[in-house]
Amino acid sequence: MPRFTGADDLRGAEFVRADLRGARFVAADLSGVVMRGVEIPGADIDSPWLFDGEALHVNGVDVVPFVEAELNRRFPGRAERRATDPDGLRSAWAAIERTWEATLERVAGMPPGAVDVSVGGEWSFAKTLRHLVFATDMWLGRAILQAEQPFHPIGPLDNPFDSVPDSVPDSAPSSAPAGDTERDGPDQSAASAAAPSYDEVLEVRAGRIAMVRDFLATVTPELLASPRPNPHDAEHQETVLSCLHTILDEEWEHHRYAVRDLEAVTGSPSE
Repeated sequence: MPRFTGADDLRGAEFVRADLRGARFVAADLSGVVMRGVEIPGADIDSPWLFDGEALHVNGVDVVPFVEAELNRRFPGRAERRATDPDGLRSAWAAIERTWEATLERVAGMPPGAVDVSVGGEWSFAKTLRHLVFATDMWLGRAILQAEQPFHPIGPLDNPFDSVPDSVPDSAPSSAPAGDTERDGPDQSAASAAAPSYDEVLEVRAGRIAMVRDFLATVTPELLASPRPNPHDAEHQETVLSCLHTILDEEWEHHRYAVRDLEAVTGSPSE
């Protein structure tokens, strides 16, 4: 099957009566794509920034509000991720903690080794938890607290899509899907080291969850409005609030990926 990468400029290409059945688009830029009279049974689109302030029209109907409402129904507490005041953020984080606790209980009853199973070449459950350690270190430790060395060595991971050149578009936000590339981060050489045990991952992850909880316990409206350099581009300013929103987005999106893949591993519904 032909492979087109970032080296192939297909902008403005026109596919007429083309057979694209089974084609796979990974970290591709499809903004502004127009589809007319296409057959898409079984099509599967999964991207956290797909609806980032934009509409997605299907037969003339913007489906974004419907998708968002359904995701909020499936994942109670997700709707709180855009809280803007301290009490709302504390409530939003408590919802995250409850959600992950329930998922960890489910995983504890799965067969040995299930946490290390990769579905579709993406991160396993254990690696997803490791990435969330990294995301917390990036956006709380580095961005908000401005620690000199905030990164735990189990966090950095190889990108499962590294075999695809230019696999992450420059416009991709920080809340990227399983297998994203965090630019300008710590030394990625730790990713190739021996994998930590699942118990060690759980221990470090629990510590990072507590770090966010402790920070939110005393956060003030004034601190939320304080500027911080973006950890990927110091010339771009964030606020403490926007950094916390990124952490919440990371948590909810990667939880969604995790339960999606658990369903594939166990054959049981994730809801």
